[in-house]
Amino acid sequence: MNRRIGTISIIITQRSAQAASVNRILSEYGDIIIGRMGLPYPPSGLHILSLIVHGTTDEIGAMTGKLGTLTGVKVKSALQKTS
Repeated sequence: MNRRIGTISIIITQRSAQAASVNRILSEYGDIIIGRMGLPYPPSGLHILSLIVHGTTDEIGAMTGKLGTLTGVKVKSALQKTS
């Protein structure tokens, strides 16, 4: 199965309501996450996560799909096919 490497950006606007759910989903897919960086942005009340991932499109899509269903969570990804 073709694997892809890429980045996923997650912006959380309701941290108190969604932090546990986001962390649960990320832990569930921890085997495809290479790196993770999180930064708060207090002036706008946002929390921004940046992930580097390596997995199949199904795995990455399942993770971003679950994250995207959470209220106050926006997800974008950029992926590149690997050999």
